Amino acid sequence: MLDTGDTAPAVTARNQNGTEIDVEFEAPTVVYFYPKDFTGGCTIEANEFEDALPAYRDAGVDVYGVSMDDAESHAGFADEEGLSFDLLADPDGEVARSFGLDTDEGYTDRRTFLFADGEVVATYDPELSDPSGHAREVLADAEERLER
Repeated sequence: MLDTGDTAPAVTARNQNGTEIDVEFEAPTVVYFYPKDFTGGCTIEANEFEDALPAYRDAGVDVYGVSMDDAESHAGFADEEGLSFDLLADPDGEVARSFGLDTDEGYTDRRTFLFADGEVVATYDPELSDPSGHAREVLADAEERLER
């Protein structure tokens, strides 16, 4: 799994609108992986990132959610939950594997990565706790670590 100081992988994937997105990691960026659209913990986590999105944008931090669901599933999930950030479809697990995550079960564990200047600044394992509060924890850490 990617760790602090590792170089960001090249990431190109379709979002919930079917648009191909090339993630740039020079700007501060959060990439969070979640197991599946429409599930309890994943819905909590997505809504919390959405609620905190204005603060992320004010801090200059981009946010991407990634799961092994396809773009159509992401479109339904984003629509139902009112999500305005990009959900990247990774049905073959290529993006997850580039981060060093296991895809053998057809999904990934919940993991979050914070990047700046093309490198991993921090990693998070929200599996160890309730996903409630995770987005705010990452935001506070990003603001502290990335103070200019």
